[in-house]
Amino acid sequence: MKASLADLNAFIAVARARGFRDAARAGGISASSLSEAVRRLEAQLGVRLLHRTTRSVAPTEAGERLLERLAPALGEVEAALDVVNGFRDRPAGMLRLNVPVSAARLVLPAVVPGFLAAFPDIGLEIVAEDNFVDILASSCDAGIRYDERLEQDMIAVPIGPRRQRFATAAAPHYLARHGQPEHPRDLLGHACLRSRFTSGTMPSWDFERDGEVVRIEPRGPLIVRAGAATDLSIEAAIAGVGVICLFEDWLRPHFDKGSLVPVLEDWWPHFSGPYLYYPGRKLVPAPLRAFIDFIKGAVW
Repeated sequence: MKASLADLNAFIAVARARGFRDAARAGGISASSLSEAVRRLEAQLGVRLLHRTTRSVAPTEAGERLLERLAPALGEVEAALDVVNGFRDRPAGMLRLNVPVSAARLVLPAVVPGFLAAFPDIGLEIVAEDNFVDILASSCDAGIRYDERLEQDMIAVPIGPRRQRFATAAAPHYLARHGQPEHPRDLLGHACLRSRFTSGTMPSWDFERDGEVVRIEPRGPLIVRAGAATDLSIEAAIAGVGVICLFEDWLRPHFDKGSLVPVLEDWWPHFSGPYLYYPGRKLVPAPLRAFIDFIKGAVW
């Protein structure tokens, strides 16, 4: 039984996008073409691959099993075809990266413009989300994460500043009303603006000074989804709602303007910078190889 690669790719696109219209927009083709390709594939296989309703599209059990097997296989086909990129004067193709929102905001702006200018035949797609994902299953070539425990077959390459800090801050008028904390535990008596990951966990606030480590679980009037709604938390802090804890680089512009001031700065903990990671057992596509070489030559 043979099926065309085009029909198989159409099925994968629709299954991942959970809809014909979203898959069509992402792929630059018509939804009707995708629908016809999936119907043709289902007729050829003699089994329904997608549940279709007026509101959603989801893989059937057979579709899920097919998707699990197809994704890595077609990835290998793409890698094989990418070999010819090495014979071009300049690498070409699409590079897809899965990154946390913080990296999209704090790291990539210093990289992306120069990279795209140096490699005009490469297109770059950035998927920004803070939950840890399987980059192969998500059809991404590589990811960026902070100090993650990576699989043994992953290769990690430093990207961005190698030393960063978490900072706590508040608006001057908030501190005028409630006082300046002298010790991290003083924050337990303050309104603190928390964040929650998509997994449901809320990170603790960690502090360190002269070998003393303090970890607290503060409370406050506002909890936001980490990454996605961080700017709302910052605006709330500026408005005097409470104390915020975030990447120092994210808060730095507000320190410079005076809309926020540092809190407990001598307790701010350091952590290692982010890493670009990708599978070590897979042939590295030419666009990713170009990106790796580019960031290795960057000065942070």
